[in-house]
Amino acid sequence: MTTNADFLKMMSEMKIYDLTQRLSVHTPPWPSYMPLQVQYFKRIAGAHMGQGANGQIIQTSNHVGSHMDGEIHFHASGRTIGDVPQEEWMGEGVVVDISDEVSDYSLYTPEMITKKVEVKEGDILIINTGYNKYGWDQKHSDEVRYFCKHPGPAPEFHKWAMKMKIKWIGVDCGSADHPMNTIIRQWHPKLFEEAEAKMVKEYGKKWDELFPQDEYYQVMHIKLFPHGIVHAENLGGQINEIKNKRCWIGAMLLRGIELESSMGRFIAMVGPEDK
Repeated sequence: MTTNADFLKMMSEMKIYDLTQRLSVHTPPWPSYMPLQVQYFKRIAGAHMGQGANGQIIQTSNHVGSHMDGEIHFHASGRTIGDVPQEEWMGEGVVVDISDEVSDYSLYTPEMITKKVEVKEGDILIINTGYNKYGWDQKHSDEVRYFCKHPGPAPEFHKWAMKMKIKWIGVDCGSADHPMNTIIRQWHPKLFEEAEAKMVKEYGKKWDELFPQDEYYQVMHIKLFPHGIVHAENLGGQINEIKNKRCWIGAMLLRGIELESSMGRFIAMVGPEDK
């Protein structure tokens, strides 16, 4: 029988990986969203009343840096971030590295994931496309590539996620949807031409033949959120240090009862034998 002392000892030996992108006024939001703004309204030096304290005000959209898209972001009758019990933000899952199989505009399939690690029904699924290396604070930072050229799910992916009852999904790039299945397609027509040329070369089909827009426009948001399968975007941090492992995954989000989405801290934990 496992005692509380046994549990505390096990937890003290766990390795914690921080999967959170660093947050700064330089962190770009998803294109067109309000960026983070930070200002001091008081300082330690104080004023006429004596010594003070540092105090700040922040103003931001919810889609800056590592964040969870909540159900009501795209599903009006869904739950807010604060209405979701904390246990739904934590649980068993996998961190899967498919960076060796994808490149600009690539499509990733369920098979790319399941051949790397076992995925169980109800898992949390974290996908490392390798595009975290283009994040704003990385050596190879490339904002356009990060938001507009990253890989995205193949046509069957959202159906597989529903079949597997995935708890939530996390990605290390700008969106869980392929950028060319978002408004970015219209904002960057030249990039869309590049993406379509790749589809024709690799699959022999034009983009709208593979992804009819009445079905696939923002499919990972519009089709999955009503089923409670939401996703975290812009993950990073130590994500490259944990490859193709089953682990315990957690998201610590603001308990905002009005929030459609929330910035937060994301972690993965593995036992001492897996360090």
